[in-house]
Amino acid sequence: MLQAERSNFGYLARRLDRAVEQLVHRHFCHFSPSETWIPAINAYRLPDRIEVCVDLAGVAKDSIDIQAQPGELIIRGLRTPPQPEHEPDESIEILAMEIDHGPFQRIVRLPASVDIAGVSASSDEGLLWIRLPLAAPTQSHVEPT
Repeated sequence: MLQAERSNFGYLARRLDRAVEQLVHRHFCHFSPSETWIPAINAYRLPDRIEVCVDLAGVAKDSIDIQAQPGELIIRGLRTPPQPEHEPDESIEILAMEIDHGPFQRIVRLPASVDIAGVSASSDEGLLWIRLPLAAPTQSHVEPT
């Protein structure tokens, strides 16, 4: 009888371990901070420009670097992990951490017709808007004969 009880106890212990592992995975599966992250973008082509909207909520303006060069737009920066206000000696227990933080880089391919010298940017409610004017198309002038 003792052997059967030990066998049942071992079975129950393994089931409990598996249930706890599944619970932790289900609630904290995104709790593995990464080295870098990639912000989401929307890109739009208008008749005279391309506009790129970058989701940079919580990123300080002075930590953003924008480089426009022929064929590509490079956006780099750093987002620090958000934390609640607390006293220096007050402990914080992390229950979930899903907001990406750390350094980021995003490269957007550009058409050759972008006028790199006229690029401008502004931010509004956590969104970075980058305006890339398109060079005026060269029209071939045909002389009448």
